[in-house]
This record gives sequence, C-alpha cells and structure tokens, in this order.
Amino acid sequence: MNRIPSVAALALFVSSGAFAAEPPASGAGTGEDRWWKHVEVLASDAMEGRDTGSKGYATAAGYVSKELAALGVKPMLKTGFLQPMALQSRRLIEAKSSVALVKDGKPLPLVQGEDVVLSSRQGDNGTVDAPLVFVGYGLSIPELGHDDFAGLDLKGKVVVLLQGGPGNIPGPVKSHFSSWSERLKVLKAAGAVGYVYLQNPKMLELPWERIVGSSKSPTVVFADPSLNDSRGLKVAVVANVAQSQKWLEGAPHTYEELVALANADKPLPKFDLPLRMKAKLAFDVKPLKSMNVVGVMPGTDPVLAKEYVVLSAHLDHVGVGEPVKGDRIYNGAMDNASGVAAVLEVARQLHAQKDKPKRSVVFALVTGEEKGLLGSKYFASRPPVPITSIVADFNLDMFMPHWPFTTVVAHGKDESSLAVPLAEVAAKQDVQVLEDPEPDRNLFVRSDQYSFIREGVPALFFKFGYTPGSEEQKVFKQWLAERYHAPSDDLAQQPVDHQGAARFITFLTALTNAVADAPARPYWNDDSFFRRFAKPAPAPEP
Repeated sequence: MNRIPSVAALALFVSSGAFAAEPPASGAGTGEDRWWKHVEVLASDAMEGRDTGSKGYATAAGYVSKELAALGVKPMLKTGFLQPMALQSRRLIEAKSSVALVKDGKPLPLVQGEDVVLSSRQGDNGTVDAPLVFVGYGLSIPELGHDDFAGLDLKGKVVVLLQGGPGNIPGPVKSHFSSWSERLKVLKAAGAVGYVYLQNPKMLELPWERIVGSSKSPTVVFADPSLNDSRGLKVAVVANVAQSQKWLEGAPHTYEELVALANADKPLPKFDLPLRMKAKLAFDVKPLKSMNVVGVMPGTDPVLAKEYVVLSAHLDHVGVGEPVKGDRIYNGAMDNASGVAAVLEVARQLHAQKDKPKRSVVFALVTGEEKGLLGSKYFASRPPVPITSIVADFNLDMFMPHWPFTTVVAHGKDESSLAVPLAEVAAKQDVQVLEDPEPDRNLFVRSDQYSFIREGVPALFFKFGYTPGSEEQKVFKQWLAERYHAPSDDLAQQPVDHQGAARFITFLTALTNAVADAPARPYWNDDSFFRRFAKPAPAPEP
C-alpha cells in the first residue's frame, strides 16, 4: 500500500505546477487530440493504475485539479479541489483462511482460486459453520410480486443464489434490488450469516483467472462504519462456474438444471441443501486515505446559479496487481481515463463558449468506484452544496468509444424528465437513442450515478450504443473478454474511435447546456420506481 501525500501537501504540489498538465490549457490541437492526450497521461505507466489511496492516484488527482483550474473551474471546498475521506484497506490473508463443504460429517476442502474466491469485503476474523439453502436469484421485490425469501427460514444459514433475475422485472428496478446494499438489508434482517454467489455462464464478464487475480487486491471500505451499507455478513463466496456443481451435490436440482431454468426465464425452486459450509477467515486491515476532485463552473443566472448539474466520472482504477503476460500495471485507459478525459473536455467546451450555462456545473472526479462506489457515495452523502440543489447527474464510466458515435444508450432515460432534452439533443446531432441491450448486466447500479440516484437526483449513465447480435456488440464482448480489468486496458492497440469520442463530448456538452439553461429543473417520472428517493426541492427565495 502506497502512502499518499496529505491534502495540504497535494494542494501545494498542484499550485506549484509539480503535476505537469498536457495538453496545454490554451487548447491547442483538435478535440479528439486533446481528449486522447488526457487519456495518455492518466493511463500511463507512471500513474501505476491509479489505485484508490495510492501515489499514482494522488498524481492523477493533482493532474486533474490543475486542468480544471486552467479551465475556469473553481474549488468548492475548504480543502480546495480535494475532498478527502478516511478509508480502510481489507486484505484476505489466504494462508490463514479456508472454506470447505461438509456432507454426512465429511469435509470437502475447497481451494481458494480454483473452486472459490472468498470476498474480502464481507466477514471478520473468525469461523463460520452453517447450513446451506438455495434461494433462487436471492431477490426480494414484494411490491412487484417477487420474493425469493418468502417462507424461508434463513436464520444462521448461508444462502446460495444464482446470478440474474426474472425477465418480467424492469431492468433498472432489477438492478436496484440486485445491488449488494439492497440484498444485504434483507439477508441481515432474516438472520443469514453469508452467501454463495453462483455465476450464470451466459452472463460472465470476466474469465475466472481475472476474478481470482482481482481478489488478491485489497478491498476498501469507509473508516466510518455508518457509511458501509454493503457489509455485515460473516462470509461471502463467489463460486467458479466450472466447480459450481459441488455446491449442489445430492440436491434436488443440478447446477446445469438451474441455469437452464434461468435462461428459459422459468421460476427457480428454493430448497435446503444437504451440505454445510465451514469457513475460517483472517483479514489484514489498515487505514487508508483518498480523495475526490471536485470543482464548479459558476452559473450566470442569479437564481439558477444556485442549482447544479453534476458531471461525474471515476478517476481510480485497480492499480498494480497479478501479472498477465508479464504486465502488472492495470492502466485503466477505457476504465476510466476515457471518462475523466471526456469530462475535462466538456469543461473546456463550456469554458470556451460565449454564453456560459445559467445553472452551475459541478465536475466530480471521484475515487473508489472500483471498490464499491465509495467516492460518489461520500460526495452524494456529504455534498459541498445541499443535495436538493443538485438537479441532475451525468455519469461517464467506460463510455466505450470503439466505433463511430451514431447511437447512445443512456441508462436511466425512462425514469425522469431528462429524457426530453436527451431526445432533443440527440435529434439535432443525428444520434439515435437505443434501449439497454443487456439489462441483466445491472449497469444502472454499477457506477457512480447510482450514488446520486439513491439521494434523489435524476441521473443518466452513457455508453456508445449497440444492438444485440450486432458487430458493435461483438467488438464490445471481445473487449470485455480481453481487456476489462486487465493490464491490456492500456494505451497500446486499443480499438478506439477518436472522432467518435470527440463527437460524444460535443453531444454531452450540448446536453449539459440544455439542462443547465432550462427554466425548470428535471424531475422523476410519476411511474418511476426511483421517485421514492426524491427529496423536496427547496422553496424559491422571496
């Protein structure tokens, strides 16, 4: 774990120019050149993968702070551009940890990294000895007629659940209830002590070897336990697809039968398993510090300037990890230097335009997304302005400019009035807005927009669009298999459409202007599930 400079020291480095900013703030070069130059800086080996709390992340934060300052963006906090937070690093001590299945009193040891991965987010030092129960998808959505836990006694048990969810539940709602913060509410209330996550081969995003590699890096949680809503169980296990049948030996259904039912969108049974799980866990816990980078471009309207449109992107990636083909640096070029670079270029375009936005625009480059949306949660729960004055969030995370920008997927478009300016800007720029092509990937809750949504802020999350079965989807799937959370997400041989990225930045700038200049603030649709999180807007000043 690298020790990072204090906030004061980092601020001094920024003001002294120790973090050389390229491209120059004068704006030389084309839009696509400037965007890519930012990506080159942030995804360089010198940044060491920008892991949360690392020296490389601090260097990236300094670079971004200096770039924002050069574009007329102002600090919002007493600590300048930096919003520091106290965290903890949690690493599983594999040599002192173990997991085994027990049937008829006979233990079957499972091998960490071959059969399973033990989560370092859940659990504390100690042992677990508990019966197992299969609970289908492990989703509780009673208001929509689906509750996998209904009638089950889970007290003192470990639940086994299958990835996915029923097809009749809308994608964003399914995503919300699939989030671990929501699952854990139900599991903890029912007295469960842990879970085992069986993956569906149809939904895999990462090869098993990469899941194992990522598990060797520490998890990060908040030092303030009141912020850790995704913790609280004694043990959590992810099973290797190739070994998943071990959890169902002697059960009424095989793993293959359950996957077939899920893929046919048929109801999944629930049943006790003729097995127990024994686990021993040991963790190394250390203090850690990191920070968000936050700035504001003040609005020009004396009334509307007191409201804010947020552009967010996560600055962190996963750092230095297990080597793949001899490379240990996980540069994170698309994930998410690309999104940070796009936010910087939107700031540049807003700064350059004659008529500045009427509402204020906040630029939030956040930490800890890869560790569980930590930075955005911290920002949204402790914002520098009242959360009710934040009218919208536009989030970028792996927006994936791998082909010409002619279509866009805007997750969340069906939930709020943001769909109206989205459609208008898209029509003007000859961009087609597509539906989410893969709702079971739960993208609506897997990046930083979700932190804003849970605080009542309407949000959109953008990707270059594709349709199921298209060539673009094949390109994306290949990218996931070969580069997602791998050292190969670097600056070499990336399938990037630079003109497409520049066109998207112009699109996002236009959308930011449209929302910032609109007379009325965005609102949740009456039929949106997420309307329940909305907070009353502040009364207008007399």
